[in-house]
Amino acid sequence: MQQRIAYGKVAPGVLQAMFGLKTYLDECGLEPSLLDLVLIRASQINACAFCLDMHTKEARAKGESEQRLYLLDAWRESPFYTERERAALAWTEAVTLITNGHVPDEVYEQARQQFTEKELVDLTLAIVAINGFNRLAISFRTEAGTKQH
Repeated sequence: MQQRIAYGKVAPGVLQAMFGLKTYLDECGLEPSLLDLVLIRASQINACAFCLDMHTKEARAKGESEQRLYLLDAWRESPFYTERERAALAWTEAVTLITNGHVPDEVYEQARQQFTEKELVDLTLAIVAINGFNRLAISFRTEAGTKQH
């Protein structure tokens, strides 16, 4: 697979805007480990190799367990996630797959039991941001493994 466009080079403002979202999210108060799971889960759904490579490496570097990363795609059947993480993952899937019947009331209610209104807005922004990054990377074929840490 060959990269189509190095979008960050030809339109640096795009990365500035996207990193502005990341800066906000880094400071919003949501747990970094929860955000890592959300970024990885959305990237799994979207099959974004670049983002999966980058975010799993980052999560490992922050101390996330291999077991939780390996089982993330099967989080419903795995005992290794908290109720708050489960609510975030269900919300991530519903927002990422929004064309599959929008966000169900049941998923919203589950999320509201675990998150304040502000936290849920911030969580949704994290999902919006990673879906945007996934679409940029996939559309322009950003090669996995090229992000250095």
